[in-house]
Amino acid sequence: MKLLHIIATINPAGGGPIEGLRQLRIPLAERGVQVDVCCGDDPNAPWVRESELNVIALGPSRGIYTYNRRLVPWLKANAARYDAVIIEGIWQFHSLAALRTLRGKVPYFVFTHGMLDPWFRSRYPLKHLKKLLYWMLVERRVLRHASAVLFTCDEERLRARLSFPLYRCHERIASYGTAQPPQQREPLREAFFQAFPQTRGKRLVLFFGRIHEKKGCDLLIDAFARVAPSDPDLQLVIAGPGAPALRERLQEQAVRAGIAPRVVWTGMLSGEQKWGAFHAAEVFCLPSHQENFGVAVAEALGCGVPVLISDKVNIWREIEADGAGLVRTDTVAGTEAALRDWLALHEAEKQVMRNAAQDCFSRRFQSRQVGDRLLNIIQGCADGAPPADPDAGTAYQSAATSR
Repeated sequence: MKLLHIIATINPAGGGPIEGLRQLRIPLAERGVQVDVCCGDDPNAPWVRESELNVIALGPSRGIYTYNRRLVPWLKANAARYDAVIIEGIWQFHSLAALRTLRGKVPYFVFTHGMLDPWFRSRYPLKHLKKLLYWMLVERRVLRHASAVLFTCDEERLRARLSFPLYRCHERIASYGTAQPPQQREPLREAFFQAFPQTRGKRLVLFFGRIHEKKGCDLLIDAFARVAPSDPDLQLVIAGPGAPALRERLQEQAVRAGIAPRVVWTGMLSGEQKWGAFHAAEVFCLPSHQENFGVAVAEALGCGVPVLISDKVNIWREIEADGAGLVRTDTVAGTEAALRDWLALHEAEKQVMRNAAQDCFSRRFQSRQVGDRLLNIIQGCADGAPPADPDAGTAYQSAATSR
């Protein structure tokens, strides 16, 4: 089988979509699948030159819409060489290009990556009005004519129905995941401590991911300020790239809260330092307002690190069911409650949760299982079908009838 992914950019600063795609490479290759990735990046971009993926870079693209005049001609000339195409994300030019060139010719599937979550409608109402127009003209047709629209979990699937009218598509749950993280705990921890010596000997609360307003870093800073007096060894590590202006505002918030010396800003981490941060952490915290999946959540679980997450992280039900972490609301009070509840656990209870974190990762989010499910969906097998949902809205019922 030959499989093509189309994505706006493979820049790792873009967050989870490209990381999930990278992690699928090996399990798919083990099953004899040839995977190509078509993106709108400049071929000379460092993340293109250094990528282990088979990348077809057609950029540079233009603007936030990532318009690329080379994409449509390239797809017309080459798409028929593939058994299936996966569109990674919507609201940018590559999904329109796929609709124009693939419909009725090559089976295509759409990973929305949480981009239909109703949180965006409430948080950015003016932007939602612009998206509504584009939805009516383009994006609803992209989804309607796809062989399937892929969701990482049932929570994402249900929330996607709430944002736009005339929503009709063939829904499948493909899950998402990552490879087993490296387990050489002590040398990896040491690599992190050498890079950030102020963390050595501390009890680390780790945030790892793209620093964006939806991630709730402001909630975490205020909540940490409330619990920090309980133990002078507690330290907050905020790791990841982000807009300089937002990072500056968050740093000023930490100063006002009186915890600036107890917050470590690492910037983007990779390799040994990245995995060292996970293994050095006592607990991982993500009080996000909206999170489609959270690759970093899965990575933490794979390192045996329990997670404190909000109920807006779409895999919260799985985490809670497996006892792999604590789930609270996406508020300062909810984040504080998660931290205090974790700190109140006895060591034996924490160890039970660490073991549950590893088990949760192995059963649900290991990339090999995800690869199997994705191939089953592409090949038309039942795996990935959503559960029976008699209370679903009329939009989904219309979709089922039309199929």
